[in-house]
Amino acid sequence: MSRLATGVSVITTCSGNSPIGMTASAVSALSLDPLQLLVCIGNHLYTRTAIAEHGRFAVNVLGEHSEPLARNFAVSKRDKFAGIETLDEHGVPVLKDAIAAVVCDVAEALPGGDHTIFVGDVRHCEHRVDGRPLLYFAGGFGALDAPH
Repeated sequence: MSRLATGVSVITTCSGNSPIGMTASAVSALSLDPLQLLVCIGNHLYTRTAIAEHGRFAVNVLGEHSEPLARNFAVSKRDKFAGIETLDEHGVPVLKDAIAAVVCDVAEALPGGDHTIFVGDVRHCEHRVDGRPLLYFAGGFGALDAPH
């Protein structure tokens, strides 16, 4: 599956008053009516527990120059949000530098092997018209070529 190019997102939620986040590539649009998306989170990850308990999460789509942000949220460390600007009016942290953000309420949590598939009902979304995505392919990060 390393040959399947995907966009890179940071999934954010809260545990009590603490922001929680992780880098993810298993994110997909699911339905237009109702508007839903899904995220797949490893069962061993604290983010999975936090999403299940909080009931809301955000998908923050990263832009082509956001590899440092992706790497920051990909590792286990105490305060991943240190020095990161967030918007907090939707009940979960939304990364200010994301090229798109989708805030969802958990509609369902489904088993998916060693992952949980969270189906999210979209409550808020926003995007930048000039944003280009960060991609993940074959273990590395990259960007799209400029359109011809």
